[in-house]
Amino acid sequence: MSKDRPPPKPAIALERVYGRTPRTASRAFLVDGLWPRGLRRSEVAAATWLSEVAPSPQLRKWFAHRVDRWPEFQRRYRLELRSRPESWSPLLAALREAPITLLYAARDTEHNNAVVLRDFLLRQLRRGPERTVDARRAESRSGSAQTPRAGSARRSGERSAP
Repeated sequence: MSKDRPPPKPAIALERVYGRTPRTASRAFLVDGLWPRGLRRSEVAAATWLSEVAPSPQLRKWFAHRVDRWPEFQRRYRLELRSRPESWSPLLAALREAPITLLYAARDTEHNNAVVLRDFLLRQLRRGPERTVDARRAESRSGSAQTPRAGSARRSGERSAP
């Protein structure tokens, strides 16, 4: 790739799992917590099922695909995602390599967990590997990447370098 050309934009397609036509250009991931009704595993064999990235059963039942609860569902689901980076990090890794497709079973194509997940992943990707929630969490656990805040050296009695 030349220096003059910007890198291609990451592509995340959203597709309803029913009546799906497999795309060869992207890896597919089923992102629902429950297996889609009426489908055999062989019908979705090309997709990887990541049930752990789906909203919690409590959140899914509370939302019940009620559009009036959509803003709050988005907020709560993003909080769940932030608390479980290990569930979405395989998606982010795959997205860094090639376009991906998120599969979902919901009838509503605009108000479902795949929509929130897509936006969340794109935001994580824009932050870069050093700024993702996953990276910050790992740093805070190890304590190795913590840098002192400006002025903290002076408060502890040490002199800061010029």
